Formats: sequence, C-alpha cells, structure tokens
Amino acid sequence: MPNTVDTISDKKVDFDLIRKDFPVLKRTVNGNLLVYLDNAASSQMPEQVADRIDYYHRHEHANVHRGIHTLSQEGTDFYESTREKTRAFINAKEQREIIYTSGTTDSINLVASSFGKKFIGEGDEILLSEIEHHANIVPWQMIAKEKNAHIRVIPVDDKGELIWDEYLDLLNERTAIVAVGHVSNALGSVHPVKEMIAEAHKLDIPVLVDGAQAVPHSVVDVQDLDADFYAFSSHKMCGPTGFGILYGKEKYLEEMPPYRGGGDMIDKVSFEETTFNSLPHKFEAGTPPIAAGIGLGAAIDYLNGIGMESIAKREHELLNYATDELLNIEGLKIIGTAENKASVISFVFDDIHATDIGTILDQQGIAIRTGHHCAQPTMKRFGVPGTARASISFYNNEHDIDRLVEGVKEAKKFF
Repeated sequence: MPNTVDTISDKKVDFDLIRKDFPVLKRTVNGNLLVYLDNAASSQMPEQVADRIDYYHRHEHANVHRGIHTLSQEGTDFYESTREKTRAFINAKEQREIIYTSGTTDSINLVASSFGKKFIGEGDEILLSEIEHHANIVPWQMIAKEKNAHIRVIPVDDKGELIWDEYLDLLNERTAIVAVGHVSNALGSVHPVKEMIAEAHKLDIPVLVDGAQAVPHSVVDVQDLDADFYAFSSHKMCGPTGFGILYGKEKYLEEMPPYRGGGDMIDKVSFEETTFNSLPHKFEAGTPPIAAGIGLGAAIDYLNGIGMESIAKREHELLNYATDELLNIEGLKIIGTAENKASVISFVFDDIHATDIGTILDQQGIAIRTGHHCAQPTMKRFGVPGTARASISFYNNEHDIDRLVEGVKEAKKFF
C-alpha cells in the first residue's frame, strides 16, 4: 500500500517541493502552463491521495461493514480509520460525532431536515448571514416553509464583515438555530464564529457552521469553537469529490431522527417496526463511497504532514501579495475587504464583465471562477451581477500571482 505522505519538517516547509506532488500543475492549457486559482470551488489532488484511492480500487475493493471475509474487514478498517483521523483533525470529542455525508451541502441538508423535524416549530426563527452560500440558505428555506418558521438575515457592512450589534439584536427566544459560514466562499470574509456561538449559547440556541472554506485553510477545533454542528467537504481539502463530514454534538444527534432510511442505519427491521442503529451509523444509510472515504483519510494525512499552521501562514502571505498587486491595476475593485480574510479575492471592473475576464484568463492558461459563486444574495448586497474570483491554495506561488496580474492587465487592454 502506498504511503500517503512523507512527513515534512515543521521548521521549514518547502512549498516549491510540495508543488511537485500535484501533476496537474505541469500541464498546459491553451499552450500555457496552467495556473490554477479556483481552489474555493475544488482543490487539486496530490499524487499521494490519488495513489491511495487507486490502490484501494486495484487491490482492496469490497463492501464494508458486516462482511466476514478478509477484504471486507480490511476495507471496513481503512474506511472507518478516516473517522478517527477526522475526529482528531477537527478535535471532536468522540468518533460517533463524525457523520459521513456526500459533502457540505448534504451535511447541511441533513441538519435542516432532521434537526428541523425535531426542534423547529411554527413561528420559530432561523438566523443566516447575508453572505451565505446557497447550500446554507435553500435547505433552511425548505424546512422553514414546511414548519411555517421564518428566516432572519444578519447583515454585513460594506467590507463584508458581519454587523455585530445587528446579530445580537436578532438573537431571541424564538431563534431555533443560527447557521453561518465560517468563511465566505464569495468574499473570503471570516465570521467571528467562536464569539457568535458563545452569544447564541447564552440563550441555549444551537449553531451550525458551514466550514467548507475554513477547514482546508486553517486549524479548526470544534471543541474550542463549541460548535453544535460543523460541516465540510473532502474535495476542497485535497481529497476526492462526493464525500464530506458532518460533526454534531452527541446530545443533538441522539435526539434527531434519521435523515435517510435503508441498509446499515438500522438495528432490527420488521414490517411492523424498525429500530435504528447507534451513532454515527444511524445517519449513514446504504453502501457508502468507500474509496472516497479512504481518500479523505489520505488527504488528512497529507495536510497533517505539511501542518495546517504552515498552510495558513503561506496562504496568508500569498493573499496579501495578490491583494497588493491587483490593487495596482487601475479600475479594479475588490469586493470583500474584511480585516480577517481567507485566501479568496473577488474583483470587478465597472466596464468589463467578469465572464469576459475569466475567458481571457483561460486563454492564457489561468483558471479562476466567475459569476455569482452560488451566493446570489451576496452579489445583491454589493450591487454586482457577479465577480471574478481568484482563490489561493498552499501549492500556489508568487509566480502564479504574477501571471494572474499580467493576465488581468491583458484583459483590461482587450476590452
């Protein structure tokens, strides 16, 4: 079985060497060496993770749980080992608080549906911020409509920072749950989620945090945050698509009804009655994406080998460099200028459509994202139809930023 990652000294991380782990960075697009700056949509996968997934497919494939033969038992051990790796990675208290899902969207839908059925009633309020991803808006709208509850929106200021006094004013005895992103995918703004959770808990209000854009870029400790639910995706943290995590406090997960029915989430089944499995399997119906689960474990090993502190520091350096260089371009405006930001830069020109910028950059082999970024209310708040978004990972470098800046200048000349 291949090693997932070689341990890298935490004294000095050679990020130029790390780039060699990502074969895609060697390919050309439209005759130019690829610059990949769409990491907020999906990160790239290192060879170590791809090799681990390939090894499972070639040498270990079998269904997990309940099987008595060797391949099934081995596969179960590998698949379940990811649960412990994830628990340690986010410092959850117990493995049974780690629920496997298909991604952040699935995790939020699970909570909205299952928590909503149990704990949200008519007239209750659900608090969301003004800059949420659609995945943290639509599921809550659906349960609110079903339960005749109400969505309340926490506004942000012109920098993209949550307005604290407005948040405090919205918290009340009717608030059933607060659901907020840790980091805005569209702006990079980092919400003060630890402080938000503390204020909500004063009124015994639970908090769900969408951590899709936080877990890949910083140290996340769910016990320190005191989050009640925390959701994130494998494919944004060097792992495969189709797999994600929901962390939930045991006290809520035990009370919540199952989200889906089927195999593996049951204890006993008859035509008269079904009893459900214990946590975490109560929420994990059917044959899971085994290879993807093992792949996430390999991705966690890889990130741990580098060190999340080192990753956060490197990305912050690149974010500052990119911000300074882009602001030197006449007419360019950055949307989202919060003091505390993750590695996302959204920008616009008054006279150039974001899609046109993205098209010109693609011709130069530079991959960014354009549009509303599944955050249409965010775009409405800032009065723009969409933005050009460059999102940075630890395997990017200053040369990538220079290529981006020159590409944007070329787009500006063209239009």
